[in-house]
Amino acid sequence: MPLTDAHIRNAKPQEKPQKLADGGGLFLMVTPQGSKLWRLAYRFAGKQKTLAVGAYPAISLEKAREARGATKKLLAEGTDPADARRVEKHKQKLASENTFQTIADEWLQKLRREGRAVRTLAKTEWLLAFANPVIGRRPIAAISSAEVLEVLRRVENRGRHETARRLRSTIGSVFRYGISTARAENDPTVALRGALVTPKVQHRAAVTDPKALGGLLRAIDGFDGQPTTRAALQLQSILFPRPGELRAAEWKEFDFDKAIWTIPAERTKMRREHRVSLPDQALAILHALQPITGSGALLFPSIRSTRRPISENTLNAAMRRLGYSKDEVTAHGFRATASTLLNESGLWASDVIERQLAHVESNDVRRAYARGDHWADRVRMMQWWADYLDELKVVGTVIPLRGKRAI
Repeated sequence: MPLTDAHIRNAKPQEKPQKLADGGGLFLMVTPQGSKLWRLAYRFAGKQKTLAVGAYPAISLEKAREARGATKKLLAEGTDPADARRVEKHKQKLASENTFQTIADEWLQKLRREGRAVRTLAKTEWLLAFANPVIGRRPIAAISSAEVLEVLRRVENRGRHETARRLRSTIGSVFRYGISTARAENDPTVALRGALVTPKVQHRAAVTDPKALGGLLRAIDGFDGQPTTRAALQLQSILFPRPGELRAAEWKEFDFDKAIWTIPAERTKMRREHRVSLPDQALAILHALQPITGSGALLFPSIRSTRRPISENTLNAAMRRLGYSKDEVTAHGFRATASTLLNESGLWASDVIERQLAHVESNDVRRAYARGDHWADRVRMMQWWADYLDELKVVGTVIPLRGKRAI
């Protein structure tokens, strides 16, 4: 006869364990200590087995019968319910161990082994710090698009639209790593494309008017702060590298006999070794700088430690001191200055300019064929550019770009 809740509640412990059958192999074991435990008897592969279902009243009569039904279904499919339970427990264990933060930490370690730039790693860790407090402890396989969107909205609602956009991409990378290591099945960030506010593109301020550029160059030459900072600004304008590449430059990278600065791959944005031809003006600045910092490894060491380069704000702060606002000029803006004026001159092929800027062709087919170094043209172009800047420094002189011949 099937059990009832009243029957179960009224069952009293005896000297020996007693079984109260509900039918279909389900029974309640009442122990001498008063515990009431659900058990399910079944046969599989000719063997009698017993499955623990749980304790009453945490597992009600209704829930126990549902477990019996699920067990019968497994048996009909040829699956041992005990094996199915072990598999499920293993999955739950893996889920509890494979949290978003665990996978994210593994992914970061992978990036470190791949030699990613320190700055890139720091930026990635900074972005993940927005996500971990919200979804860090959640099993990665269980995280929904709605949960990720909540993380992104918190950032976006603070007006940080570009940060939210980058965070979505970073979270997506973690999920894709989880998929590739068989611990996640999908990337919920894919469904969030278009959900965020598109940030307005803000180009770095740059001077592209020749007359105004001449005034800026004169101001830099007259900078009365640290001579190393003045030298860095002068080289930034002549060589137009990425500011981080110049700040961390080491003396061993410079070949004065061949007039070449070789930036190692690990310090370039594209992770490719990049050569810069040194015009006469750059060599003169470097020779003047040698007595000041030449005894150390870095061209531009921090005043706090010779083992660390000047900060990324040093050059921009110097230009603020010269009276130029952040909306007028930035250290990175010298790249736009050179790109604009070199292209406007009509003297140099765009491939030569782009190669000197260390840009990578976005078109896959074109990139496959555009492997030339254009070194001879780049050497001539860099000397032409340095000479052109010198002429712009002459007060009242405006040099027509298309009227000035290449060397």
